[in-house]
Amino acid sequence: MQWLERFGQCVERGDGEGAARLFSSDGHWKDLLALTWEHKLFSGRPEIAEAFDAVLGVLRPRNFRIASSRSAPVRVRRSRRDVIEAYFDFETQVGSCTGFVRLLAGEGEPEAWILLTTLQSLHGVQEPVGEHRPTGDDYAMNVHGRNWLEDREERKAFADREPDVIVIGAGHAGLVAATRLRQLGVDALLVEKSPRIGDVWRNRYRSLTLHNEIMANHLPYMAFPKTWPVWLSKDQLAFWLETYAECMELDVWTSTEMRGAAYDEAERRWTVDLKLADGSIIQKTCRHVIVASGVSGSVPHRADVAGLEAFKGEVVHSSEFQDGALYKGKSAIVVGTGNSGHDIAQDLLVKGAKEVAMLQRGPTCVISLKPGAAMIYAIYDEDRPTEDVDMIASAIPFPLLKESYRWITRKAADLDRDLLAGLNARGFKTYFGSDDTGFQMKYMRGEGSYYIDVGCSDHIIDGSIGVIQMDDVASFTDTGLKMNDGSVKPCDLVVLATGFKNMQENIRMMFGDDVAEKVGNVWGFDDDYQMRAMWRRTGQPGLWITGGSLLDSRIFSRFMTLEIKADLSGILPEREALPLHAAKQDRRLAIGQD
Repeated sequence: MQWLERFGQCVERGDGEGAARLFSSDGHWKDLLALTWEHKLFSGRPEIAEAFDAVLGVLRPRNFRIASSRSAPVRVRRSRRDVIEAYFDFETQVGSCTGFVRLLAGEGEPEAWILLTTLQSLHGVQEPVGEHRPTGDDYAMNVHGRNWLEDREERKAFADREPDVIVIGAGHAGLVAATRLRQLGVDALLVEKSPRIGDVWRNRYRSLTLHNEIMANHLPYMAFPKTWPVWLSKDQLAFWLETYAECMELDVWTSTEMRGAAYDEAERRWTVDLKLADGSIIQKTCRHVIVASGVSGSVPHRADVAGLEAFKGEVVHSSEFQDGALYKGKSAIVVGTGNSGHDIAQDLLVKGAKEVAMLQRGPTCVISLKPGAAMIYAIYDEDRPTEDVDMIASAIPFPLLKESYRWITRKAADLDRDLLAGLNARGFKTYFGSDDTGFQMKYMRGEGSYYIDVGCSDHIIDGSIGVIQMDDVASFTDTGLKMNDGSVKPCDLVVLATGFKNMQENIRMMFGDDVAEKVGNVWGFDDDYQMRAMWRRTGQPGLWITGGSLLDSRIFSRFMTLEIKADLSGILPEREALPLHAAKQDRRLAIGQD
């Protein structure tokens, strides 16, 4: 592949300008640890050239070649452009890397439109997988010694050692992070406050199913069975997480809650207080703590609705709602029109509630599950391994992501025109997001008020579920909702499907104000169009945050855990020594700035 050969030659001789000339004028380069030790995006030839000049002499990338273990180069059409997609491998001073490039296939020489470079492994760290898997000889050849289960239980107890990492939360994000760490030889203890792994899903409302396809949701090293349905139920996922933890030999303490933590700056260690199932509190120390308790937060946001404190009926947050059957024959008002609000309203209706209405506080982005929302993950239907598609998914730069989501939103709106018209006719307000990028961009920005339709919209359209606009409401009373015209809509139950506070508030509850302020807001895009405080070093040394969808956790846990392993191995640079930071400081000194 001539482009890769020329690119490799430029990079190996440290020619950033030459490498940048191999990009299109609207080209982008995203790096995930491979050359910058950061998550960075560079756009346009001048910015790309400057970045290459700053980093190429530090980690010294070399030995560029087409990746033999990945999908072969292929000519395809993306975003209305003919492109060539290819995967390649290379080495640096610290590890083995893989790249993905999308070349514009015009009449002239191909130019890079999108380039992704990723760190995949560290030199000297061999994952025990495939041909390097454990042999099991220690147990097969030692019939009089300890067996596998005895060793497993002893290791899980942590009676004779301190972990390298403590992971708070054994949902999918925590389990995936711990699995990655184990494969890197890092000793990790997971603590989960629920009695069973998977309870975070098992205990949610009965009708819950995942809203993205199984093909996009596989966990590392252990794909879902090919016999399982496209749309997983919450209980199937809960079962799978429990099974996954056992199969990956993860050390999980259930019914265990973190009650506090203190960081020693000099020792660079955490002391973590853990409350066990019997009520006792013990302390464990570690170098790193990963918070995996959900990026949407676990601190409920309770909407400020006038007069709600006067209401004499039952008020529950969506996180507390279990089963609509408990409210058979009752009248209910659901405050909030996102996914949870719709699912709960539908569950109440089909389980026999006398009357159900949704209180809409603002317009909602509504899209059909199929074919609308399914278009987001259509690339996972292609005939490529999941890890290869993950490279494509993580390569797309923010400007192209917005363009792609706008196209999908327009296409879905056309397909859903009858659905949306029916909702609007019932007084339900819809829109496509602040910049017409639809539900997925709202999710990535940490915004709510979107619904992937799995049936509730039909109930709104046929009038089975009522719609109340907040603008028409005066306040709640002791018996129900008083409208501006003086009428009162009586109800027995109010469900607050109003989301959760920012994950920063979880950090505040667990670690205190000082740490929370260092971390800042979590999730949503920062100035570099990367997710704030996610899967990389936060403002608090030794503290990491993971979460998001199963897909997000699978992709980005690799890079988070490689950074942690690099730190434990003593090869991760301090922030001020990162290649881009050091280059910026050198430029400041050269022009006489402090």
